[in-house]
Amino acid sequence: SVNPDLASERQTASFSVEKLTALLDGGAEQTRIRRAVVEAIESDPVFSRENQYFQTQNERYEAAVRKAVHLQKKMHEMGWTENGPEYKYIYRALSGDVAFLLHRVFMRSISVLGSDKQIAKWIPLATQHKLIGSYAQTELGHGTYLQGLETTAVFDTATQEFILNTPKISAMKWWPGDMGRSATHTVVFAQLYIHGKCYGIHPFIVQIRSLQDHSLCPGITAGDIGPKMNFEHIDNGYLLLKNVRIPRENMLSKFCEVRPDGTYVRQGSQKINYFTMTTVRISLISDEVLTPLMKACTIATRYSAVRRQSKLKPGEQEAKILDYQTQQEKVLPQLAAAYAFHFINNYLQELFNRGYSEIQRKNFDMLPELHALSSGFKAVITQHCTAGVEICLRACGGHGYSLLSGLPSLYTKILASCIYEGENTILLLQTARFLIKCFMAANAGQPVPPSVTYLTAVKHGKCPAKNKLDFLSPDIYTEAYQHVAFRLTSSTAAKLQDLIQSGVKKHDAWNQCTVQLVQAAKAHCHYIAVKNFAETVEKLETKAGIQKIMKHLCDLFALHGIFSNTGAFLHDGYTSAAQMDMVTASYLDLLAVIRKDAVPLVDAFDFTDKSLNSALGSSDGQVYQRLYEWAQKSPTNQMSPAYERYLKPLLHNTLSKL
Repeated sequence: SVNPDLASERQTASFSVEKLTALLDGGAEQTRIRRAVVEAIESDPVFSRENQYFQTQNERYEAAVRKAVHLQKKMHEMGWTENGPEYKYIYRALSGDVAFLLHRVFMRSISVLGSDKQIAKWIPLATQHKLIGSYAQTELGHGTYLQGLETTAVFDTATQEFILNTPKISAMKWWPGDMGRSATHTVVFAQLYIHGKCYGIHPFIVQIRSLQDHSLCPGITAGDIGPKMNFEHIDNGYLLLKNVRIPRENMLSKFCEVRPDGTYVRQGSQKINYFTMTTVRISLISDEVLTPLMKACTIATRYSAVRRQSKLKPGEQEAKILDYQTQQEKVLPQLAAAYAFHFINNYLQELFNRGYSEIQRKNFDMLPELHALSSGFKAVITQHCTAGVEICLRACGGHGYSLLSGLPSLYTKILASCIYEGENTILLLQTARFLIKCFMAANAGQPVPPSVTYLTAVKHGKCPAKNKLDFLSPDIYTEAYQHVAFRLTSSTAAKLQDLIQSGVKKHDAWNQCTVQLVQAAKAHCHYIAVKNFAETVEKLETKAGIQKIMKHLCDLFALHGIFSNTGAFLHDGYTSAAQMDMVTASYLDLLAVIRKDAVPLVDAFDFTDKSLNSALGSSDGQVYQRLYEWAQKSPTNQMSPAYERYLKPLLHNTLSKL
């Protein structure tokens, strides 16, 4: 039965939950497909996550491989294909605990960086799992800085082979997923040398394990890097190469090629290497970052509706913690952010699809903007969502700290997203470099990409808000965000120029501005996120109450950002202290409004109980029974050898003296 405290929350929804779910999925048909995939996977016992919280690293790895292998069978059985509409929902349905994710990256890098001939050779083998791929870029000594990689590939014209080496300890590949125990092949990024001259980083396909008995190939040393904060199910690996020879055809050559005589030919743009990372960055936002935040919001919101603690009004029963303003202020802004970033993800996806079709035509004009936005948003969204999951965990008090709540593993997993696929600070600096370039171009009267046209329009007004309701006008708060983004970019650009003009070397000047450059990049992304949310809301249909509740969430997202960064908005007097009080008043009013719809808003994310795998977040709200039931299953409740070995002698020894 459903806990009456949770059931009552659902009866007063101001909008149709089903319609909102369809909006998030991109249409009712998509919702139907997703639910069918989830149903097919969750009804299959092989994919069960029931005892996951009690498993060791080895058990988790084995389960992930078992699921990955079974998934191939399942897809065949269900008629699902890699290009079918179901594919994108499979990973979400499995809740990520599956091996061979890097196999996808291996295939994607061949598709993007390989020649037609290479694609024809390798993709069918990979698709049929005749081999298992990985992607070996990161080294012990270098991560984000690709040019610094130390693995070498020397071309031998006599044998028409590349000879690969990791010449010192820091050159060893370290971290690639699926490489520790599973992969047979990997794409290795290495510095290419021909006749003693270095041509920079290139990708090479290298076999690392025998397809007969899985033993390591000659010259290869590889293994698992050991325990991590989470991702116990992934065998992140290390790889040493000693004079490993591969045929000339194994260098991925869609954009660069080494001819038999050692002539190096480049076609198209080297920037394409960034494109693969852009693809991965955009795809990881929804799977690895938005989903955990949405799950954390679901768990914390449902729990806050059934947990009662102390009295709000004397003489009444204890209050739901969701009725306390402080609890609303923890949970609801995270919920608003989840929606804001969902819509930004759609925006990036559209931009990416446009950019991809341009790149197919060998037109790279959109790449700088795509790279800047995907880098900036990867950093801003991962940072924001990681903080959000932690806030949700803390908002659940002591029970949130139990693994059985589902929150600790969501947190330790999402935390990694701030580091992998580009460390966030470095990524923000890449966005900042783009902003400074565009600012200079705009000042010189040159055209700039669409996302930064605001850098051309200099406005010297003040915030026109007269009362707290004015701050519920998207024009007013979007303008305020634009003002801050413009101010931070223009003032940092001015500082940079002043330093250079005063004789400071360019790179030193840059380093002296990096803290402010990061601020500017964050402000730019925050502005785009608010603007995009407001524009999305405006286009929504008014029926079924969807537009109204989305407008409330958009207002909350925007005002929470101002409320939490007052200094940036007050800095140059654009907003006054009196206006800040209006922001605060409107912000706090919104909490009470959205609180009424909090449970329906998380219900719209449509996670099944199996997917949440949380004793606190299940849809029936029976949290205490579930915590007790699940705790019973813990292996720690079996009698421990510690009793016979240590406790018994201790107790008996003491007793004999008594």
